[in-house]
Amino acid sequence: MERLWSPWRLAYVTGAKDPQGCIFCDALTSHEAEPLILFRGSACFVILNLFPYNNGHLLIAPNRHVATLAGLTRDEAIELMALTQRAERVLTEAYQPEGINVGVNLGRPAGAGIVDHVHVHLVPRWTGDTSFMTVIGQVRVLPETLEATATRLRPIFERLGKEATEREITTEDTEVTE
Repeated sequence: MERLWSPWRLAYVTGAKDPQGCIFCDALTSHEAEPLILFRGSACFVILNLFPYNNGHLLIAPNRHVATLAGLTRDEAIELMALTQRAERVLTEAYQPEGINVGVNLGRPAGAGIVDHVHVHLVPRWTGDTSFMTVIGQVRVLPETLEATATRLRPIFERLGKEATEREITTEDTEVTE
């Protein structure tokens, strides 16, 4: 019999929660979280999901602790969407997924695991990526470690960040009319 080892999931599976603070706010200052952070913008950042659904599962969050999209400042909202666009490009280049789930869950009934710090999920998807292990065994098989995922994605984020392509939304692209 072969064994599938994923010791990093123990805290998630057993329901262990960090009673202190917010995981996103903590990630911004934690040396332990630094390897998971793929890109830092001026108002938002991109981080790997510690408990990914698929390899390449990204989270984009504002630096500021805010619970809703409506609570974001104009600059935060623009950068959140620009980084979501960039993350789509990064995942497409790195993994060539057949699709990408992009979503925001506001409130626990909507599926939010972290309800008080808004964040966008990007999950690369492939036809048939829900195998018998997921359906029968309630287990996801991830063929790449988080470290390998970070090593694969970080240079693409850096390169695209330097390019700041015209396809991405920027604060210069928007006007505020009040």
